Amino acid sequence: MSRLEKRFASLQAAGKKALIPYICAGDPSLESTVPLLHELVRSGASAIELGMPFSDPMADGPVIQRASERAISRGSNLDFVFNCVKEFRKTDSDTPIVLMGYANPVECRGQEAFIRDAAEAGVDGVLIVDYPFDEVPEFYEAVKKAGMDPIFLLAPTSSDERVEQVCRLATGYLYYVSLKGTTGAGNRLDIASVRQNVARIERYAKCPVAVGFGISNGETAREIASVCSGVIIGSALIREMDKTPDDAVGAAGRWLAGIRAALDAA
Repeated sequence: MSRLEKRFASLQAAGKKALIPYICAGDPSLESTVPLLHELVRSGASAIELGMPFSDPMADGPVIQRASERAISRGSNLDFVFNCVKEFRKTDSDTPIVLMGYANPVECRGQEAFIRDAAEAGVDGVLIVDYPFDEVPEFYEAVKKAGMDPIFLLAPTSSDERVEQVCRLATGYLYYVSLKGTTGAGNRLDIASVRQNVARIERYAKCPVAVGFGISNGETAREIASVCSGVIIGSALIREMDKTPDDAVGAAGRWLAGIRAALDAA
């Protein structure tokens, strides 16, 4: 059983929902990335999506785009990402880390080298936004063989056929994108639509469904969590850190702790 499977199982047994924050490796600074990971865990993160900076993050809105640009300007790259995970693992062997990003850095490094280095660093899952699951099946099979979970996105527009195909490959959790468009777009969530689509996915899924995009406060997180196994929050967390650059790690922890409290209160 993988770390992700264990974590979701323990949450289910406790009657709790997963809280999965996203941060970009190298933002708000290179030296703060590992302390930020630990602070998120202390504040209630169930797992963490660690973004691999890329110059053209097409699925992300301006908040995450700027975070990625800042990280790249400071020298964040895949070597830095892997080193952060290794450092984190020295004192945390339980919290799952999922790498999230785009195909270009993976291709530049080489798929085999990327998978090897990720597994050796202690990564638990890999989500590559622009790797079509049906065009690079060998990549996802290699991810599984290396002991990591391939994580996939599903959207409101995903057909039943696509949902079924993705669910056959996915382990760890499925990331349901609750809104059309990019992250942090500020569109209003339609809880009825989210409920309907999560139920549709769960008919095929062999792993939990977590929902992301458009979740910016405790009330929304609690509402969304009522229809799925967990919530994923990125842009709203980064905005909170941007407000307090001199205490970004502390601000992130305080804000995430509020989201955790809201979820647990439900």
